[in-house]
Amino acid sequence: MIMNRQDARRIYSLLVKAYPDARESPTTVCRGTPFEVMILTILSAQTTDKAVLMVKKPLFTAYPTPAALARAKIGDVEPIIHRLGFYHAKAKHIVAAAQALIDRFGGEVPQTMEDLLTIPGVGRKTANIVLYHGFGQNHGIAVDTHVRRLAQRIGFSDTDEVAKIEQDLMALFPKKEWGDLTDVFIAHGRATCDAKKPACEQCVIRQYCRYYQTTGR
Repeated sequence: MIMNRQDARRIYSLLVKAYPDARESPTTVCRGTPFEVMILTILSAQTTDKAVLMVKKPLFTAYPTPAALARAKIGDVEPIIHRLGFYHAKAKHIVAAAQALIDRFGGEVPQTMEDLLTIPGVGRKTANIVLYHGFGQNHGIAVDTHVRRLAQRIGFSDTDEVAKIEQDLMALFPKKEWGDLTDVFIAHGRATCDAKKPACEQCVIRQYCRYYQTTGR
């Protein structure tokens, strides 16, 4: 059974208080120009923010604009992002993404979900992040592994389907909170609600959490 809106918003309020810097932290990858947000979010798949932030400066020093990255050779990009894992595929994705910006959008990151989803390496999660952190637009909720895990554990959603989880969350929370919600959930997932060993006894929302109530951890 999915949680009601009142409890969901109470939980979010507690999490915002517990992680006051989550919504404005400059140490997350989704900060910068729309171009930087898009490229860094593509690179963030299956790696840590810390690793991505380590390649941010050298990458954008070498390729500061979509035009510069579109002209890059894959073999020149790979050494810069090598530490991220899957670097060959990611290098191809970001060069192709930059080329798409040049070919179809005049070198600018588009501001619609439909256009963003046509860019190589950009799925709905990335598009939501670009729209919010790049343009201040709330079109949906970016569901990454942390958001997905918390939605299921806490009781915000009963499905494993990312698209349905997003819809469930959008129904529970006001639109003005959609963009920040991802950052707050990620902060909680990293600090407390770990995938393998959640620190339930230290959790500020345990009294509302379905996982805690079910397992008694």
